[in-house]
Amino acid sequence: MGTPCEIQLFIDSQKLADLIANIVITDVWRLENLYSRYRPDSLLSKINSVAASGGSISVDKETAGLLNYAATCYQQSDGLFDISSGILRQAWRFETGQLPDETLIKKLLAKVGWHNLRWQAPVLEFPLAGMELDFGGIVKEYAVDRAAAIAWNAGARHGFINLGGDIKLIGPRPDGAPWQVGIHHPRQKQALATTLALHNGAVASSGDYERCIIINGQRYGHILNPKTGWPVRYLASVSVIGEFCVVAGSASTIAMLKEEQGPAWLKQLELPHFWIDVDGNSGGSLAPLNSTAVR
Repeated sequence: MGTPCEIQLFIDSQKLADLIANIVITDVWRLENLYSRYRPDSLLSKINSVAASGGSISVDKETAGLLNYAATCYQQSDGLFDISSGILRQAWRFETGQLPDETLIKKLLAKVGWHNLRWQAPVLEFPLAGMELDFGGIVKEYAVDRAAAIAWNAGARHGFINLGGDIKLIGPRPDGAPWQVGIHHPRQKQALATTLALHNGAVASSGDYERCIIINGQRYGHILNPKTGWPVRYLASVSVIGEFCVVAGSASTIAMLKEEQGPAWLKQLELPHFWIDVDGNSGGSLAPLNSTAVR
């Protein structure tokens, strides 16, 4: 998953705990092997090979479910959550510390757009050659939900799954107390903006601080608007609580992409949430004292 991953299980039997952990880890690796864009032998790489030349491919039920969810996110976000926008990474190479060439961005934008492909399960067709899909905004959160469900079905009643900050709780703490889930501050390393007390559910966050470059005092994060090809610049971080991590994750990302309209959209969504904008203002139903300055 390209990020630190953690499983904590509180079970009386060490043997059962080891068994459950191994099953969970195996499934996370399975999803990594299927959907990683970094593995040339992954299913995603096979899909993108078809997309590059133009053509069609039949997919399995699990992949179809992910594509259906991606289509829903695209519709709900007015085209802002678009799994075909990963191709813009060819322009945004944050390790160089430089801004991309505008001509390259425009060239890549011509290959971005869920509406440019045809999806009728189980067949995925790319009439426009040169496209590329990226499940990065969905699969990690989906893996969290699967891992928690696997652990629960195997007998775990207390614990949590944490894949790179996307968290799903498996019941409360063993003594019945809530878990304390910290929300990272987007501008202060090792600092927390707030802490949430939760007995169950999932938490996911999106922000402009994990991968970014700062040029002339301006921060450019990795969350790119698929319509402009440029990073979002209004919200610094968004955290959402939901029953499922995949829903919380896509909601937090869509809010980031909606820029100034993000907070209002989150309020309308009616999921517990907390946001901080680039000026340090905060808000949302989970905000301490509701809309305070967090600097």
